[in-house]
Amino acid sequence: LDTTSTMQYPTIEEVPTPEAGRIEFSNVTFGFEGAELPVIKNLSFIAEAGKTTAIIGSTGSGKTTLLGLMLRLFDPQQGEITVDGQPVTRLTRRQLAHTLGLVPQRPYLFSGTIASNLRFGNPQASDDELWTALRVAQGEDFVQAKERQLDEPVSQGGTSVSGGQRQRLSIARALVARPRVYLFDDSFSALDVATDARLRAALPEATAGATTIIVAQRVSTITEADQILVLEDGELAGQGTHTELLGSNEVYQEIVRSQLTESEVG
Repeated sequence: LDTTSTMQYPTIEEVPTPEAGRIEFSNVTFGFEGAELPVIKNLSFIAEAGKTTAIIGSTGSGKTTLLGLMLRLFDPQQGEITVDGQPVTRLTRRQLAHTLGLVPQRPYLFSGTIASNLRFGNPQASDDELWTALRVAQGEDFVQAKERQLDEPVSQGGTSVSGGQRQRLSIARALVARPRVYLFDDSFSALDVATDARLRAALPEATAGATTIIVAQRVSTITEADQILVLEDGELAGQGTHTELLGSNEVYQEIVRSQLTESEVG
């Protein structure tokens, strides 16, 4: 958080702030400085507005790097990334923050209260909006159990709550901000299977109209996605629904076989 960004952003708004949230990668290649091989290789795909796109692959396949490119934590050496047809390089930092909402794999909470953390991306949010987001994120019960509820103090880094509670507060914070694009980076990994299932059942209504992109390790998290991108060594090894990939894609089939029982495969 203390790192100074070297990225250059427009200082004035040159293009409209995206309203739909359609993400497109066109022949994108990216490699970290000093690396022998690129992490992402000539990747093209579209994440349609209002739909859920899931990204799955083995460790090191480039899943989290894709989200970093969308957020402009770094720019590709080749190709272009657009939101609603506008290159992300033409968006100001404010526009990017308004458009994209990230729930990281390792969530971070700030010193303050539960309420101040939830309002981080939307300072004007009402208490009712906070409780609604907590209900979707499966965090309502544990916050209600706190002595001061929304006004309960939170330590720097969120060390005063458990890992699963941090994750749920981070998800609720993104929901309160209401971005056009939700980026979930393996955000359900700290949740038990039952909580994960309840949260995923509640998410579609809460994020209706927005684009949802889910990086996942667990196949069970993404079987209902509108499309699944299968990454292998930074390349697109498959693209389709769970059913389509199950019938045609060897990489996806192997991931599924390693995780799901026969009855769960569907």
